[in-house]
Amino acid sequence: MVLTDSHTHLYSEAFDEDRDEVIKKALDNGVERFFIPAIDSSYTDAMFALEKAYPKNMFLMMGLHPTHVKGNYLEELRHVENLLSKRRFYAVGEIGIDLYWDRTFLKEQQEAFRYQIRLAKKHRLPIVIHCRDAFDEIFEVLEGEKGKGLYGIFHCFTGTLEQAKKAISYNMKLGIGGVATFKNGKIDAFLKELDMKHIVLETDAPYLAPVPYRGKRNESAYLVHVVAKLSDIYGKHAEEIAEITTENTKTVFGI
Repeated sequence: MVLTDSHTHLYSEAFDEDRDEVIKKALDNGVERFFIPAIDSSYTDAMFALEKAYPKNMFLMMGLHPTHVKGNYLEELRHVENLLSKRRFYAVGEIGIDLYWDRTFLKEQQEAFRYQIRLAKKHRLPIVIHCRDAFDEIFEVLEGEKGKGLYGIFHCFTGTLEQAKKAISYNMKLGIGGVATFKNGKIDAFLKELDMKHIVLETDAPYLAPVPYRGKRNESAYLVHVVAKLSDIYGKHAEEIAEITTENTKTVFGI
């Protein structure tokens, strides 16, 4: 069984003590490909080091995370744009809008999101969207950018069935991870109504660990628990879930 983690922060400080062991554990569990989202320029070197250590397994994105859109966001966007012009990345992400912690920079988040979508179109890359308490604001930007060249993944999808269908209408796959295993996660109640061609797997490690590890550090190896949950929801063997979702990531990321 070959699995793909479409969203994992393996360069995070949370893995500084045992990163190699964590990656080996994931590989031993069949997770062979890891897509690595960016946060801001302070993590770029760590991302490159991760890619250098595991060149056959790590696939980097570039972007400015919405919670890191601050007063210096224009400088950060220049960093993103500069790197996108210099080397290969597999997506522009994670980008979007997050209003859970702070609404102070909403206008700047909207501008940064829109700008990075246009960078993705320029470089013919998918986008990977971060959305927290901001579905309406996200959809407003996507509506203005919809059409040819707009596609990607709605990372860590936690919305309703209606919102899922709307996201899909903008050529987005849905990133499904640990939340699907939560008793109050809600998305497990309607996922079966969505064709699996719209689903990719993710962990968002070190965040949002699935049951039975909820509340602890998440790892890419725990993707097998998400597979098990989707196997129950869709009534398919784990191997089939792995095959379909890995093919879906190939469609999005172009490899």
